[in-house]
Amino acid sequence: MRVQLVECPRDAWQGLPTFIPTEIKIRYLKALLKVGFHTLDAGSFVSPKAVPQMQDTSEVLSALPYSEYPQTGILVIVANQRGIETAVQHPAVRYIGYPLSLSETFQKQNTRQSREEAEALIPILVEACQRHEKIPVVYLSMGFGNPYGDPYSPQEVIDTGEKLRQQGVSIVSLADTVGIATPETVYDILRAAITHVHGVTWGAHLHAQPDAAWSKIEAAWEAGCRRFDSALGGYGGCPFAGVPLVSNLRTESLLSFLREKDALPTLNEEALNEAQSLLPSAFR
Repeated sequence: MRVQLVECPRDAWQGLPTFIPTEIKIRYLKALLKVGFHTLDAGSFVSPKAVPQMQDTSEVLSALPYSEYPQTGILVIVANQRGIETAVQHPAVRYIGYPLSLSETFQKQNTRQSREEAEALIPILVEACQRHEKIPVVYLSMGFGNPYGDPYSPQEVIDTGEKLRQQGVSIVSLADTVGIATPETVYDILRAAITHVHGVTWGAHLHAQPDAAWSKIEAAWEAGCRRFDSALGGYGGCPFAGVPLVSNLRTESLLSFLREKDALPTLNEEALNEAQSLLPSAFR
């Protein structure tokens, strides 16, 4: 399988305390569209009270020339049925991401739902996506363990992945939400998931300090993962976990790793440089 690069400005923006003006978001996302990423995680349809930074997602997406760059699919995050119904109606959206936590504590903190309530929305998400020709992507939050002492096991990852596959989900991304995974656990959990649950593209949404990023990327790669989430500059981190933010994987580190493996997809380097030049203003 060819490497799928998922660039995540939404994840990088969501926790910033100062609102990034709509026109700056649009300018940055336009630059990213030209790069050639597989997926652009561009916004979310969630409560503006919960995530005020994303209150302008619909306006931002409507201003993007997405049809000129069909190689890049736009992804948005939703957390409830209202968000699903809004997302499937937007013509710019190709992928709809849904966070399902393996930790009950984090599910309640992140989406104000129990895990049972969150799981009950999966069939609704899949049916809505099928009806509107969108593709569901489920993020298994706390996919490598959690800091709360909640029950966790590799078998739970496998069982949940298999259940999602049976429900019609074809892309599942394991999230190291607060950066607690070691390279060993990244390898072991992803390898188990990829080995036991077929018919699913398994991704890695990793968080890591810069000095730990390379080893986690390498572990995921050796496990067979070929779908990676990252953010230019390494900005971001989950603001809902109740623990200090741990950065997204730096896209720059991921691209360097893939160059070394001779596995880097074709990208527009000029456009990439343009996007990088906008980083200070886009994440001030």
